[in-house]
Amino acid sequence: MEMTMRWYGKDHDTVTLEQIRQSCYVKGIITTLYDKMPGEVWTLDEIMAMKKEVEDAGLHLAGIESVNVSDAIKTRTELERKRDDGSTVLAYSQDTIDSMDPEKMFDSIKNDMNGTVMPGWEPERMEKVKELFALYKDVDEEKLFDNLVYFLKAIMPVCDKYDINMAIHPDDPSWSVFGLPRIISSQEKLKRMMDAVPNKHNGVTFCMGSYGTNLNNDLIATIKMLKGRIHFAHVRNLRFNDGMRDFEESAHLSSDGTFDMYAVVKALYESGFEGPIRPDHGRMIWGEKAMPGYGLYDRALGAAYICGLWESVEKQAKEAK
Repeated sequence: MEMTMRWYGKDHDTVTLEQIRQSCYVKGIITTLYDKMPGEVWTLDEIMAMKKEVEDAGLHLAGIESVNVSDAIKTRTELERKRDDGSTVLAYSQDTIDSMDPEKMFDSIKNDMNGTVMPGWEPERMEKVKELFALYKDVDEEKLFDNLVYFLKAIMPVCDKYDINMAIHPDDPSWSVFGLPRIISSQEKLKRMMDAVPNKHNGVTFCMGSYGTNLNNDLIATIKMLKGRIHFAHVRNLRFNDGMRDFEESAHLSSDGTFDMYAVVKALYESGFEGPIRPDHGRMIWGEKAMPGYGLYDRALGAAYICGLWESVEKQAKEAK
C-alpha cells in the first residue's frame, strides 16, 4: 500500500506539500484541479503543472479524487462539533437534516469553515441547489444505476488502453438524504455494480467512514467480496451517539470509535490490496485552524497509526509462513 493524503492545492489548502512530506509516513498526494467547473476541459499543460508541483515537493501524485463532474452532495451537518477532549470534528445528525431546508445548507455551515471555502461548497454553487433538486425530481435508484452503468461501460475502453483505475466512492451517509437516490450504499449494491461492469478497472474507493455510517454494513465481509476491485482506501473511525441518527468522526484508533481498525487493515492486506490509502478526515487538535476535516496534525497521527497497523499485519503474515 502507499500512504497518501488529500491536498486541495495551494490556493485552497492551509496545509502545504512541504508539511505533508515531513510527516515521513506520507509518500503520495491525492488531488485534482479544484478550480475546474463541471465539464470544463483539463489541458495537458495544467495536468503536467499539477504533477510537477507535487513531485518538486518530493512526493508522488498517487491519484485524482473528486473530479468536479457530477451533481453529488456530500452532507455533514456540523463541521466543528466539540468533543470532551477539546478537539473538534465533523459530525452528522439526522434530526438536523430532517429539519433543514436543503436550499439553506450552506448557511448552516459557513461560519464553521475556519476561513476556508471547500471546493464544491462555494456560495455561487450552493445557490443552484434548487435547480439540482428539480433536475433529480424524476430520477429514482434504478434510473441512476442505469446511468452509472452506461457511463462506466462507455469509458472502460479508455481505462483499458491507459490502465486507469476508476474507484467509485460510497454514498455518505449510506441512506437517502433529502429524498435523493442512493445506489452505492450496501454490499448488495456494490456487488451489483461490480457485476454490471466486470472490467477490472471498474472498482471502488473503500471509504469505511462513509460505508460504515450504516451499522448494518459488514466492513470485513465487503472487503473480502471486493477482492481485486478496491483501488483506493479511506480509513477512518466513527463514534455513534444515537444509533445511526447521530455520529461523529473520532480519532483513528479503534478504542476511540466503533470500528476495529486492525481488523479492517488486516482484511485489506489479506485481500491483496496494494493501492493508495489515506487517513481521510481528521480532528482539529492543538489549536490548528484549517479546512474542516483536513488539518495536518490529526491526519498525520492517523497516517502513522495506519502504517503501524499495516507493518504489524505484514510481519505477522510473514512469520506465519
